[in-house]
Amino acid sequence: MSNGVKTTIGLVATAIVIAISLGFISLFSFPLFTGWVSYCLLCIIPMEIVASVTWGAQHPNFAGTLAQPAKGISFILVCLVAGMVVAPLQFLMAGRAIGPPTPSPMLVMCTIVSVIITFWLAIMWGGWPFTKIIKNPIAAGLTMLVVCYLLNYLLFRIFFNYGFMRGAPVYVASLDPHGLFNAWYALVFYLAVIMIMFISLNFDLWPFTSFPALMRQPILGIVWTIVAFALGGLCFYIGIGVLQMDVVSFMVRVPVPFIFGTIVVLNMMQGSLFGNLKQPLKGVLNTAASATVGTLLALGYRAVAPLVTGVLQPGPPSYDYEIWLASALLGVTFPFLIFHAEFFKLWPLKKAEK
Repeated sequence: MSNGVKTTIGLVATAIVIAISLGFISLFSFPLFTGWVSYCLLCIIPMEIVASVTWGAQHPNFAGTLAQPAKGISFILVCLVAGMVVAPLQFLMAGRAIGPPTPSPMLVMCTIVSVIITFWLAIMWGGWPFTKIIKNPIAAGLTMLVVCYLLNYLLFRIFFNYGFMRGAPVYVASLDPHGLFNAWYALVFYLAVIMIMFISLNFDLWPFTSFPALMRQPILGIVWTIVAFALGGLCFYIGIGVLQMDVVSFMVRVPVPFIFGTIVVLNMMQGSLFGNLKQPLKGVLNTAASATVGTLLALGYRAVAPLVTGVLQPGPPSYDYEIWLASALLGVTFPFLIFHAEFFKLWPLKKAEK
C-alpha cells in the first residue's frame, strides 16, 4: 500500500473517529463528562497501552488470533473489563470513596498521571524488567500494569499538592497528598516530559539508534528518561518561566495538542506522510506535522465546543474550557483513535487483517 493511500485512509479514519467522539461527548453535561465519564475512560487507557504496546494486539490469544472486526471488538472488551476493575479500586484506594456527585480533582489527576506512568514503562522502558523475567506475555503485561498503578500512587503522594484549592467546595483535605509541588505544575510537567517521548517516536528513536549500545534495556530506558526529563523540563521552563504562560493554558496549547497530533500522524496515518525520508529530516517534518495537526484539531474542538457541550469559560479559577478540551482530546478521542488504529487496524477502511 502506497504512502499516499495510507495517508488518505488515516485522514478519513481520523475524521470518522473525531465525529464519533464528539457525538459521544454531546451525550453528557459538562460536569458529568469532565467528571465520572472522563474518569472511567481514563481507567481503561493504561490497559489499552498494555494491550497495544506490550502485547502488540496479539495477546491474549483468544483475541489476538481473531479476524477483524472480532479482534478489535475483543480487545475493546478486554480494556472495558480492566476499566471495570480499576475504576472502583482506584476510587476506593486513591479516592477513599469520596466523590459523589463528582469525583475529586485529586482522584482525577491521580488517574491522569497513571496513563503517563504506563506510557513511560511500556514504551520508554519497553516493558522491562517485566517482559524479561516473566516469560508469559499476559502475566508480564498485567504485572507491569499493577506496578504502574502502585508506582504512580507513590509518586502522586510525593509530588502533588492541592493547597491552592483550600477553601474551594471541591477541596478534600484528606485526599490532598501535601506533596512538593502545586498539582497543576506537577501534572503539566509530567505531560511536558511525556511529550518528549512522543517527539522521539517521530524520530524513530534517532539519535539513540545511532548508538547500538543504547538500544537495549535498561540502558535505553535510563538514557531516554534522562533526555525526556531534561528536554521536557526545558520546554516547561520556557513556557511557564520565560514566556509566563498560565500553566493550564500551556498544557492545552503545547503538550496536549502535540501528543494528540502525534497519534494522528504516526498511528492513524501509519507514519506515511514522510515515510520515504531518512532521519533526522523525517523526524523534523513528522514533529512539525504533529504539532500542526494537533493545534489545528484543538482549534477545531474549541470551535465546536459550544455546540457539543455549551459555552465554557476559559481560565482560572475553574478552567472549564481547558479541562473540557484536555478531556475531549486525550480522554475520549485519543483512546478511540487507538482502538481503531491498533485494535481494528483501521478496518473497514483498510483490508481486514488479524
